[in-house]
Amino acid sequence: MSPSLYQPLYLILVTIITFVVMKDYAKWKYRFFIKYDFSKKNYAILLALFLTFFIGLRPIDERYFVDMFMYDYSYYFTYYAAPFFFDWNADNIIFDNLFAWMGAHQYESGVFFFIISTIYFICMLIACLKLFPKDTMLAFIVYLGAFSTFSFGTNGIKAGAAASLFLIALAYYKKSKIIVIIFLLLALGFHHSMKAPLIAYVIAYYYKKPKTYLYGWVFCLLLAAAHVTIFMSIFAGYTDEHGASYLKIQTGDTAKNVSGFRPDFILYSAIPIIIGYYLITVKKIKSERFIFLWCVYTLTNCVFLLCTYGSFINRIAYLSWLMIPFVLLYPFTNIRWSNQQDQYLRYVVLGHLGFTLFMNFIYY
Repeated sequence: MSPSLYQPLYLILVTIITFVVMKDYAKWKYRFFIKYDFSKKNYAILLALFLTFFIGLRPIDERYFVDMFMYDYSYYFTYYAAPFFFDWNADNIIFDNLFAWMGAHQYESGVFFFIISTIYFICMLIACLKLFPKDTMLAFIVYLGAFSTFSFGTNGIKAGAAASLFLIALAYYKKSKIIVIIFLLLALGFHHSMKAPLIAYVIAYYYKKPKTYLYGWVFCLLLAAAHVTIFMSIFAGYTDEHGASYLKIQTGDTAKNVSGFRPDFILYSAIPIIIGYYLITVKKIKSERFIFLWCVYTLTNCVFLLCTYGSFINRIAYLSWLMIPFVLLYPFTNIRWSNQQDQYLRYVVLGHLGFTLFMNFIYY
């Protein structure tokens, strides 16, 4: 199949399934659906397996899967240049060494990409199963419909796999400290950029004052609007050379990679913050798990605001965006707070998907 068809087909499939799932929810009023088991776990598992193969066995293409093409080039350089010689890499300990070990032992690159695809979709599914036991299928399809899900499953695969591992740590909050620690370390081992959400996780674990996080986010937004860029240099000192290149302001012909002050990205980031803060303060939601999710997301998104004038800012934004589907969905499925909650759920799900479709089919 042509590489150009992968994203359109993926989005069409996600859109169709989203409407099918929401049709099931439309049959129930709020007082029923908050209790009813809509999980459809078997369908979610089948969908995850299908996508694992669909994405994991995609063709290598320089135009549509640029990062994958570069990974493949590096992989076969290891494959042919140093067969059966494995040199330990300390940058991204797990991902880089798995990559080098498989290349050195002459596994086909397709096997490596399939393994990463498996980690990406199966860990995502596990997180949905744990956080949304009665709404697993809905949570999974909402996550698949997020703005960055396809791109980080096909191009930014290192960060994508790390993000899915981090989701499990989120899902096991207050359930198992051992599992949380293991998956936080696994996420960090896959990509060093996970330092930001990991630090936010630890801070939010011990400090949950939504007003403080909101004020901090607004302050960071004002700094971004004022074009304050000093924090980009500070953060660049805590990453590797490749990561630091994302935090440089480009000029001239290279400026095409600069996102700059992007109202669309900021609006997308702000919606979960606004909705969440409204529910916590006005609707008096007391769910510790939701407040924790909201705080981790808000604090991590501050990093995006402070680095918004760098190159490939979508990759920095993804450190917080990876949580948006869970932050948006959780209070509408796991907590009862309104007589019109069934209607609000539809608005959130379809609005979230609508943003993705608009950005991919119209804006870009």
